Amino acid sequence: MQIDLIETFLDICETRSFNRTAERLGITQSTVSGRVRALEKDLGRRLFLRSRAGTSLTLEGMRFEPHARSLRVGWSAALRATRDSGPTATTLRVGIQRDLTSTGIVDWVQDFREILPGTALYMEADFSQQMCSDLVRGHLDVGLIYTPYPHPDLHFETVAEVRFRMVSSVVDHIDAVPPDSYVRANNSPAFEEQHRARLPQLETATVSCGQETLVQALLNAHGGSGYVLEGTAVEMVASGRFHTVRKSPVIPQPVYSAIHLRNRHRSAHRKLIRLLSTHFPGQGQE
Repeated sequence: MQIDLIETFLDICETRSFNRTAERLGITQSTVSGRVRALEKDLGRRLFLRSRAGTSLTLEGMRFEPHARSLRVGWSAALRATRDSGPTATTLRVGIQRDLTSTGIVDWVQDFREILPGTALYMEADFSQQMCSDLVRGHLDVGLIYTPYPHPDLHFETVAEVRFRMVSSVVDHIDAVPPDSYVRANNSPAFEEQHRARLPQLETATVSCGQETLVQALLNAHGGSGYVLEGTAVEMVASGRFHTVRKSPVIPQPVYSAIHLRNRHRSAHRKLIRLLSTHFPGQGQE
């Protein structure tokens, strides 16, 4: 199977541009055109219409698109099935939002072994957009994410909610937080929207981080104020260097499971999602 033809076709479906697809795939435009011609020859159908207005799918192209997505996922599954080794019958690949890797992950792995003893586990930490892309391509089985990126092949469910609290080494009240020593967390679009609406006075902060561990590292190294996960906040306060900032709003962050639509009702995947949803830190008091 020439999977590169399928990958190129599906990328053009997203970009609607031969030039953009060439840039994204790291190949020349002539290679993109050649792959499309080869696929159209194999199918005996024209898949795209190109004009000054851009690139669009023909009716045959629109009919082929869902089959192409299935072929891509099937090819990925076939590769994994032939490459997996060891005594287990299957491997489940799990992507976890980077911030969440410290939320009881050791206990979670142990429970996984008990619930799915005949299954091997592969885990990686990443960001929501990349995990959604990997799920679409069949490179992951389940993602635990902050931000769902809609796609016709993906299914999302809300599985939990984590909370972020502001801690500080320099002040103890929200009205006294100086923007010049504030490390602004930028964990997700939902988090950013709440932060902007509830803390407009801190929008001028000059340091911003898209990962909670970076916020924590900067605060530990240089001091200041910032939002961290509730469990992290408890640990930082217990160290004696930080305290919870009074009157600062707690910012909730929904956590979603993401899964390929074809796996939505599979028993092992459902067990995995239920297990993931149980391993979050308890919610503290306001």
